[in-house]
Amino acid sequence: MNDTVELAPHRFAGLVTPAVDRAFVAGMLAGRDGGGAELSQRYGGPAATGFLLELRTRLAVPGGTVDGAGFAAVTRYRDPASCQRALDKHVAYGMIHRRPDGGLSATERGLAFLTELYQVHAEVTEELWAGHDDRVRRLVEAFGRVLAYALVLAEDGGEPDGGFTAVAPPHEPDGTPAGVLLLNRLGAVRFHRADAHAAAWTAAGHSPASIAELVPGAELLAIELETDRRAAGPYLVLTAEERLGVLADLAALPG
Repeated sequence: MNDTVELAPHRFAGLVTPAVDRAFVAGMLAGRDGGGAELSQRYGGPAATGFLLELRTRLAVPGGTVDGAGFAAVTRYRDPASCQRALDKHVAYGMIHRRPDGGLSATERGLAFLTELYQVHAEVTEELWAGHDDRVRRLVEAFGRVLAYALVLAEDGGEPDGGFTAVAPPHEPDGTPAGVLLLNRLGAVRFHRADAHAAAWTAAGHSPASIAELVPGAELLAIELETDRRAAGPYLVLTAEERLGVLADLAALPG
């Protein structure tokens, strides 16, 4: 199969995005309905746990931090003042520690919540994707390579970063079940795409507010195509055949 003709990385970047979104959202909704909402309430509810959930793959690392720039990138479409007020509540609940430099880390209570959250995600993804063990393992391996290369590119300054480097590499302690590995790796890939999209609309002269109001048409299509180009780099580690396999495996996952 010819990589330059059959499903080139930039084409794959566009095609894989909705498939990644579908699988990731299914896993997160299963987590919410399968014990995550009850777990959050035990720790104070969304006002105490919201950003921990969103930044779980880095804040679950003992001593792990998300810096101010990373937090701003993750929340780029939200009002900064509102986000800071929400963070104040997390701090008040004793879940997040805000460092003098603006960085964020989980407190002991926050780490306890995240440990339990990982357990919830292990249980729900095992049930959600039961009978698809081989498929999940293949996807874990493929996206593991994609993320590793994306991090190399980000370190070299050759790829957009911000939200992606705030959440990647995901926290993957020994013994992490395959379903959790896949869920969190898909989440990190989504942030990589989000950073590429932000770079594309910024280059086109847009702001978070203006891009949100842009109606479908030639300009938006051009931004999406540029997003695909900017998001394509990490997929060079997959052969064209592997890219097709990833699409097939994602499409076959329940959810």
